[in-house]
Amino acid sequence: MKLITLYLPESYLKALDELVRKRYYPSRAEAIRVAIRDLLNREFWGKHDRPGAGEDGGEQGSAELSGRSQRKPTS
Repeated sequence: MKLITLYLPESYLKALDELVRKRYYPSRAEAIRVAIRDLLNREFWGKHDRPGAGEDGGEQGSAELSGRSQRKPTS
């Protein structure tokens, strides 16, 4: 993985922290990775939450980035 730096509005950080507090994600970084993955699946690779998307053994990059768009709290 590569490190990037970005600026976010305070309201985004508060919302991310709330998702982490409620255990939807283990960290801000993981929540941001999932959001970027889902954006790329929708906008770049053209996957729209189809069941089984990315499981056909196709392109490695898209297969690694397929998955859920909404997470439930972890136990």
